[in-house]
Amino acid sequence: MRWRAAIDRAITPLGLTHAQYAVVVPLLSMERAGRRPSQRQLANFTGLEPLYVSKLARALERAGLVERTSDPDDIRAVQLGLTDRGREVATRAVARVHGLQDELTAPLGGLGSPQTRALIESLRILLEASQDTRAPDEPLSQEQRIPGTKG
Repeated sequence: MRWRAAIDRAITPLGLTHAQYAVVVPLLSMERAGRRPSQRQLANFTGLEPLYVSKLARALERAGLVERTSDPDDIRAVQLGLTDRGREVATRAVARVHGLQDELTAPLGGLGSPQTRALIESLRILLEASQDTRAPDEPLSQEQRIPGTKG
């Protein structure tokens, strides 16, 4: 919760909510990779519900950060793209969040330190394990275990 609150404080001056950040930053990444995703593709990429992405995209369009256009290959689909202002705001938001990451990982030696990399890997394993469909009494595989723990 503290991390979320810190992000909110950092990006609110840019006119973004945390939920909007979760749309514009992946959209920026996808655009940089040469993709102009549909709302559904962006929803799949982010893990957000398609209806929620649609609602956020409409709000971002009203704010002048996103443009929604018909997909030439599928008349039912809406493609998303950042406006010039949207790209600038998203880029500034990423810089602010990276600054927070640097600040919060400083006690571990910064983002590139072995301790931070180990923490990130442990969190990744925990997140993957929480999505695991194994039986509750079935032990974790070697790949699912947190280094330095048993079972």
